[in-house]
Amino acid sequence: VIMEAGGLPLELWRMILAYLHLPDLGRCSLVCRAWYELILSLDSTRWRQLCLGCTECRHPNWPNQPDVEPESWREAFKQHYLASKTWTKNALDLESSVCFSLFRRRRERRTLSVGPGHEFDSLGSALAMASLYDRIVLFPGVYEEQGEIILKVPVEIVGHGKLGEVALLASIDQHCSTTRLCNLVFMPAWFSPFMFKTTSGHVQFDNCNFENGHIQVHGPGTCQVKFCTFKNTHVFLHNVPLCVLENCEFVGSENNSVTVEGHPSADKNWAYKYLLGLIRASPSLLPTEDSDSLMSLDLESRDQAWSPRTCDIVIEGSQSPTSPASSSPKPGSRAGSQEAEVGSDGERVAQTPESSDGGLSPSGDDDDEDQLTYRLSYQVQGPRPVLGGSFLGPPLPGASIQLPSCLVLNSLQQELQKDKEAMALASSVQGCLIRKCLFRDGKGGVFVCSYGRAKMEGNIFRNLTYAVRCIHNSKIVMLRNDIHRCRASGIFLRLEGGGLIAGNNIYHNAEAGVDIRKKSNPLILCNQIHHGLRSGIVVLGNGKGIIRNNQIFSNKEAGIYILYHGNPVVSGNHIFKGRAAGIAVNENGKGLITENVIRENQWGGVDIRRGGIPVLRSNLICFGYSDGVVVGDEGKGLIEGNTIYANKGCGVWMMSSSLPHVTSNHVSYNGLYGVAVFSQKDGSNEFPGGHGAQENFSEDGDAILWETELEKDDDPLRRPVTIALVESNSINHNGASGLYVQSSEALHVITNVIHANGDRGITVAQSSQLTRVANNSISCNRQSGVKVEAQCKVELRGNGIYDNRGHGVITKGDSTVVIENDIIGNRGSGLQLLPRSDTKVIKNRIHSFRAYGIAVRGRAKALVQENIIFQGKTSKTIFQQISSNRECIMQNNKFLVFKKKSDTWRLVNPPARPHLENSLRGPSAAHNGQKVTAMATRITARVEGGYHSNRSIFCTIL
Repeated sequence: VIMEAGGLPLELWRMILAYLHLPDLGRCSLVCRAWYELILSLDSTRWRQLCLGCTECRHPNWPNQPDVEPESWREAFKQHYLASKTWTKNALDLESSVCFSLFRRRRERRTLSVGPGHEFDSLGSALAMASLYDRIVLFPGVYEEQGEIILKVPVEIVGHGKLGEVALLASIDQHCSTTRLCNLVFMPAWFSPFMFKTTSGHVQFDNCNFENGHIQVHGPGTCQVKFCTFKNTHVFLHNVPLCVLENCEFVGSENNSVTVEGHPSADKNWAYKYLLGLIRASPSLLPTEDSDSLMSLDLESRDQAWSPRTCDIVIEGSQSPTSPASSSPKPGSRAGSQEAEVGSDGERVAQTPESSDGGLSPSGDDDDEDQLTYRLSYQVQGPRPVLGGSFLGPPLPGASIQLPSCLVLNSLQQELQKDKEAMALASSVQGCLIRKCLFRDGKGGVFVCSYGRAKMEGNIFRNLTYAVRCIHNSKIVMLRNDIHRCRASGIFLRLEGGGLIAGNNIYHNAEAGVDIRKKSNPLILCNQIHHGLRSGIVVLGNGKGIIRNNQIFSNKEAGIYILYHGNPVVSGNHIFKGRAAGIAVNENGKGLITENVIRENQWGGVDIRRGGIPVLRSNLICFGYSDGVVVGDEGKGLIEGNTIYANKGCGVWMMSSSLPHVTSNHVSYNGLYGVAVFSQKDGSNEFPGGHGAQENFSEDGDAILWETELEKDDDPLRRPVTIALVESNSINHNGASGLYVQSSEALHVITNVIHANGDRGITVAQSSQLTRVANNSISCNRQSGVKVEAQCKVELRGNGIYDNRGHGVITKGDSTVVIENDIIGNRGSGLQLLPRSDTKVIKNRIHSFRAYGIAVRGRAKALVQENIIFQGKTSKTIFQQISSNRECIMQNNKFLVFKKKSDTWRLVNPPARPHLENSLRGPSAAHNGQKVTAMATRITARVEGGYHSNRSIFCTIL
């Protein structure tokens, strides 16, 4: 037949060709190019009929997506046809090894029929007469063998009719090189639970059902299983070099559905290379180029490098100067109206409009023209932001959160291309390959142990106790699996288990999505782990691992929970919308936590307690409903270079019993304090009922006690410190004070920029031991720069306190040292000493825009020595003392007043403070926690109404 232009329409040709059988279609495709393309065009008609009509296979996407059509029915049929012939690939080798004179011509395969009215009555009798590669057909019926069947020659055993019409109750032991079983229902014989076992040969199962028994394959034996159903059946693979389970369903297992035990055998049978070639030729589940895009976030980028400060004081005016005095200002004067704005504790409340965040202080626009004006110019300093820049403006209510391109997660393919080791793992095939299978409604899915190797691709695990367990130096590769509704953890690794867990969807599990313990060290990459009833990932008991580029969200407890010496590397993840903390580090947990986006979590973005000692570096922690970072009782660690933005609670909340090193962070636009240090202990009796139940981390949900395996800790990132250190941070635009201290232990606050916060720059409410505040820039805050309450011990040294709306420094403390500071341009007094305070004021440069340089109230004890005090407005005096006070000693101070309009004062020799080159750098975070044998306990939460309650919105481990 020749197709010519003007001949039959293509639709009519397709209708005619739809009646042809498979061999005829093959011959037609060889006629010419036009016929070949015509045969290919029958994909959705004839090829679909052939594929679905084959009794040896099921729908190509069974059992996971039986309603989804394959990309090509012809290709699916071709792949199954090639796979069904694997078992005969050694036929030529086997026949050529027999005496050459007996097999000059290849003999034809016989078909032996078994059943009532057929040639043989039983399978055993047919096998006794079978020769190499004969086909044994079992007709509908139930065949029960009373003794063990031993396969001595390669044969094919096929059930006739629909699946389920032929049932075989037998125990088969394969001693031959290869065999195939198809379209059968297997049940165990009365004398043995093993339905099939082999130790060296290759077995192929197609379209079979297995019920209530065991299948066992020992290396160097191999197996290939497709389109089979296993009901309460255990597949045991021991030292297998390669086994393939595809498109199978495992239902109702009472133990593990598949066990892979032992390192793959170095001895390989003849089928190994054919299976390997078949796997490599089949369509891969590895991603090509996908769009794993997450919600995009729009973070502005601006560099704020440490910069040298210049400070000029420019005085303009025509009135004569006033000399220092110790009397009160005259009633009705401008000063009097300003003092009326001072509260009962002597702290001024600003009544002026919002100050600019730029370099200029307010210029007194409400003053008369004949009065003095003042300008202070400087550049606000701050550490260089991380993660592509910091948020600069205030968060907009109701605006969507958008990330810049540098923070959007990479696709799995992009990550694999960057990581050659991960790519090699993803491409490797060793041990057992399980793909496109369904595991449901049983106890266990896949159990890999004792140096076993398994690869799982495109499977669904649901309604199990656990999906996958990997222990005893075993390795797993899990790609594109769906794991949900497990009654315990989804994936469990223990005793140095490892491998690659990538591109999986893990959700709605009763325990952790991934549980890592006992020196296990997997690579967890590009997964979605969400809506778990507990944590997303748990790392404990010296567990390790690399957790990278995952989306972890909407879990009931911490997105990542690290405890009992767990020490993972957590980088580049998006952890968001959790109902507890984003990351919790507890009970001597460690970890390197870097470059993650942690946002919109109900409790702290990162919570560190009870000896937790992580390195928290270069993360974006934002939009949390509580605090950004919580360092609770005995928490430690290095908190460095993070952007902590727009959390409703504090930016960083610390207990005074903790010893963190908080350095080079950008803390801005948080609802309460920028950094808060509290001495109050957390009491379990203060929490509402329903919290505080014991956390369990056992394999199947039973509570256990962990005796940790202590390791030598020589991590250079964790050097011991004895004093909590807040260093080189930019703390700005927070709702309350930039830094709030209510502590019973020592604290060092060094080289920070504390700018434009909604209350004071620094508030020291309690400090029974020394709080050292050195070389900080404290500017443009809504109230005073620094306030020290009664009975506090504080040292202020080398700070630049500029342009705050209240006083520069106000103190009630009984041991306050103010030495070598620049206190310039503040709206209230430069320094106000309240009654019963005891203060040393030495070698400072002090200037007030509207009020006094130094104001001494009541019987304050003070030593004011060697200070330079600049004149402010002409209606003010430089120094004020309300009443006669012999305990206020003035020595060797220098008062500067202007003489003419052109006078200009500059801060030189030394230049304007702070002097960052002289700042003291503290050591990194601490280590060496005590041995923990207590149980891990459940995370609970407390929410307090406002910052004035001296509490934080925080998460705590009872």
